[in-house]
Amino acid sequence: MLAGCAQFHGKPADKYVYVTAKETYLKDRIAAVSNRTGNVENGEKLIVLERARRYVKVKTPQGQIGWIQEKDVASQQTFDAFDALSTKHAKDPAVGNGTVRDIANLHIAPGRETEHFFLLAEGDKLQILARATLPKAVAPGAQLAKPVARPVVKAAIGKLKTGSTPAAEAVPALPPAMEDWWLVRDAKGHTGWLLSRLMEVDAPEALTRYAEGQRIVGAYVLAHVNDPESGQLRDGHPDPDIPIYVTVLSAYKAGLPYDFDQVRVFTWNLKKHRYETAFREKNIEGYLPVVVNEAADPYGHAANSAVSLPSFTYRVLAAEAPAPVPDAVTGLVAPGKTIAKTYRLEGNVTRRVLAPGSVAPAEAHPVPEAEKKGKKRKK
Repeated sequence: MLAGCAQFHGKPADKYVYVTAKETYLKDRIAAVSNRTGNVENGEKLIVLERARRYVKVKTPQGQIGWIQEKDVASQQTFDAFDALSTKHAKDPAVGNGTVRDIANLHIAPGRETEHFFLLAEGDKLQILARATLPKAVAPGAQLAKPVARPVVKAAIGKLKTGSTPAAEAVPALPPAMEDWWLVRDAKGHTGWLLSRLMEVDAPEALTRYAEGQRIVGAYVLAHVNDPESGQLRDGHPDPDIPIYVTVLSAYKAGLPYDFDQVRVFTWNLKKHRYETAFREKNIEGYLPVVVNEAADPYGHAANSAVSLPSFTYRVLAAEAPAPVPDAVTGLVAPGKTIAKTYRLEGNVTRRVLAPGSVAPAEAHPVPEAEKKGKKRKK
């Protein structure tokens, strides 16, 4: 009777792990000398058969059985967390595009010690969704840089008493080194956090020469012009279709409380066949995304009332808003009150779009690094 009842018990659910390494192999025993029983790749789902001494005995979908190191696999819980992250951000609009510089891991949250799973290959294309900034992790045993007290001579050297020791000036503690992380989505829809230095934001090579030491955070096409004599090539063939760009830039510095501090519009000179700066705004605290659209004439002029021209909108911090501080856990920067600024491209002229009779609200402006250093010296 007991044997008969056993057939009604459901089969225990299989437990799974997922390969996090780029590729590795299974072996027939946990020993210095062993035989390979199969090969597995990143993301592959394996059935868990047994666990022992930092190894897991698994079975592949092809029926291969062998041992794999625990450090090369992720748990079902980690897989489910990444799946939930991808679902949560599946419809988020991209604020930019990028390319992976080297083999890199996608993390479940910003931070080098957070769980990772999917592996990105060099050259993979990504959609950028959001930015976070956190203090850089310090390796175990590493010593933090300490400020050195500077001696201050309060009287002329000739008046100092023999053997007297100058007083030491108090030096403020050095701020922690910061790292920026990007929430990205790859071509397969996998979503996760990537260390910013492992990715290059996509920007046309023709514009990078104008960056002037700044980092291009985003480059967006506003319009196109036709120039048969441009000399531009696409896939080795002449390309007369020239895009007009709006770009946003920032300093090469992690931990900034804003996404960019400069906006530039590059138009095409049909006579000189080159890009030229048609608009520049500096010293702002700007936030992604930059939205490209079309805007009608806000003044209702009869000649332009039916004309829609390329436009772009971005947000900056309002003057009365407090300086934003990155969240200590997530690293996300949530600014307070912001101001939407819209500009319209009229030929090669960029004009701000404001309602008739309105006055542009006051904005916050970051203090340039050179000015900060000057103020410290004066003190």
